Parts: sequence; structure tokens; C-alpha cells
Amino acid sequence: MTIDQRIIDTLSSVTTATLTTLLLKRGLRNVWIRGAKPLAPGLPRIVGRAFTLRFVPAREDLATPESWSSPRSTRAAIEAMPAGCIAVVDAMGVTDAGIFGDILCARMHKRGVAALVTDGVLRDVAGVLGTGLPVWSRGVAAPPSVAGLTFVNWQEPVGCGGVAVFPDDLIVVDADGAVVIPAALVEDIVQAAPEQERLEGWIMEQIEAGASLPGLYPPNEENKARYEAAKQGRK
Repeated sequence: MTIDQRIIDTLSSVTTATLTTLLLKRGLRNVWIRGAKPLAPGLPRIVGRAFTLRFVPAREDLATPESWSSPRSTRAAIEAMPAGCIAVVDAMGVTDAGIFGDILCARMHKRGVAALVTDGVLRDVAGVLGTGLPVWSRGVAAPPSVAGLTFVNWQEPVGCGGVAVFPDDLIVVDADGAVVIPAALVEDIVQAAPEQERLEGWIMEQIEAGASLPGLYPPNEENKARYEAAKQGRK
């Protein structure tokens, strides 16, 4: 699950908004995880491989406090998480049962997990924030996970926030949320993303100078030529 530092460095400088545009141009419309918002302001942009976890609806014989000691539990899943991964938790959008609290998040942070992304909610929010683990979620709720969910497995395909996420897909999170880059497209996106950011930066410069949008965003042939000339002038 390790990532080349070049990929991390490149995508750490590219917004999730830009990434959704690039993926849209490649035919992928459904890559933004719905409901996953930064739990705290000011979190940095983070890049990591997806380590997936999956919950299903609570079933009374399985969703019990005793299940926390099972070999197939959130505790066991956390111990399998490699440093640098981003935990992506399919909680089916349930907002009245917290999937993790401060103790589990503290252990994840200690193991070097880069971030937690879920379409569900967390509990013990003050403690979670105190762990230092960056979290993207729908918010918070006091009840434990077993009040509404049954944990079933990890490292299998999941549907988080309406998006299909496979183990080892690349996840990028920032203030705009969480975006999934399919593993097979990572190199293509890494090659294209910096140029897209440069182009949009140049367009913003033109807007600030008073230029109008038609023919500029997106650029027509004339403005493409102007951009290329400006780019050469900066080299």
C-alpha cells in the first residue's frame, strides 16, 4: 500500500475540485464521497491509499458490546491498517450511531493512519479531536456503533457516500471533501493535475485583470496560445 513520494508530493498540491474535473474528463462522475466533511477546520490536504471497512444494518444477535472482542471487529481491522493509509468506512450514511470514538482513533493515529473518511459519524468528539487523527465525516453522535450498525469486514469493496471504493484506490481529502482516484488512473491523473492547476491559475490572473469569461474559461484557441506563451515566458 505504499505510495511513491512523487505521487504524494504532486497530489498534495492539487485541490479535490481539480481532481473531480480531471476525472470527469475521463468519464468518472461519481468520485466525491457524499457527507464526508472535515471534522475540524484547517485540516491539511492528505493523500493515501484506501483501507476499507464495512458496516451493515444492526442485527440484534450480532451488534452487541461482546462483538467488540470478536476476531472480526473494528479493533482487529485497526491493527491491520498500515501506516500512511486512509481508512474509508462505509457506515451507510447512518448518523445516530458513532462508528469510532476517541480510543479507537487514538490507536489509529498511533499506528500512523493518515486520516479517517466515513459517510457516518464519530462519537467522543472532543477526545477524537484531541487524538490528532484527521477525520472527514457527517458529524457526531453519542451512541456506539452497535446501536445502529454491525461491523462485518475490512479490505473489500465498499460503497461510502454513494461511491464505490476498492482497497488501494487513492484517496485525496481537503476542505472540499474526499475524492477517490481509481488505482488504475493514478499515474494519468498525476501527470495531468499540475498542468490543470497551472492553467486555472493563469485563468484566475486574467479574471483579476478584468477579462471576461467567454473564450477564457474554458479557453479558446487564442487564449490557449496566450497561455502557452505566458508559460514559456516563465521558464
